[in-house]
Amino acid sequence: MHLMKKTLYYIFIIISTFATVSCSGYEKMLKSTDYDAKFNAAVKYYNEERYARARQLFENLTLYYRGNEHSEDIAWYYGQCLKESGFYYTAAYQFKTFTKRFPYSQRVEEAAFLSAYCKYLDSPSHTLDQSSTKEAITEFEQFAERYPQSTHIPEANDYLDKLRDKLMLKDYEIAIGYHNTESYRAAVVALNSFLNNYPESRMREDAMYYIIKSGYEYAINSREDKMKERLQQVINDFDKFATSFNNSKYMTDCQNIYTRCKAELSRIENQTQSSN
Repeated sequence: MHLMKKTLYYIFIIISTFATVSCSGYEKMLKSTDYDAKFNAAVKYYNEERYARARQLFENLTLYYRGNEHSEDIAWYYGQCLKESGFYYTAAYQFKTFTKRFPYSQRVEEAAFLSAYCKYLDSPSHTLDQSSTKEAITEFEQFAERYPQSTHIPEANDYLDKLRDKLMLKDYEIAIGYHNTESYRAAVVALNSFLNNYPESRMREDAMYYIIKSGYEYAINSREDKMKERLQQVINDFDKFATSFNNSKYMTDCQNIYTRCKAELSRIENQTQSSN
């Protein structure tokens, strides 16, 4: 047991010494004015997938090598290091800048794709702000327009589908949120807008159901002179729903709403005749 502890102690000393020397060498390289050596060290770190160290060295080199023979390589590697380190928004900016600084580079198409791809990686859950999602969609669309024969087109289209799906879910949840907070008129408007914007959405059945449900609540809480028109709209919406989703899980509830609308319209009609 004593021998084992002693062995482990020596191993710890060796590892600590190696780490200290390694760190010391890296710190010296950061401060070094031998830029060729610094560039080679950065590439070495990159190839070893030690992206944090490579990133700092490439960042340090960007100003010195601006316009130099290594400037394109530095800009490229720096963008890759940012991407691999998880700094997606900054990486997207770096790749976008690359396409402008080196428009004739053999890497320009790849850089344009990676700019969009990093925006895709930066896109958050659909429950959060979707600014990055919209930016990624724009960049992928621009990429497809500029490089229609690119081998990345199938991949770009797949990412576009996923990004658009996020926007679709975001818009749907906003619309349903109006219903849940009893803002029924806003819900009807938002859900109809949703159907216009996403006619093939998998949420179409749900959206049409909530149009009927919100529409009915909006109608029966309206002024008497507006109620008839709005109840009739709910009936029209039910007819569209029944045509599209005759076997819907919502059909029983929708039929009940339809029946209540008819009964309310009869009441209004009888009341109008009595007053005449």
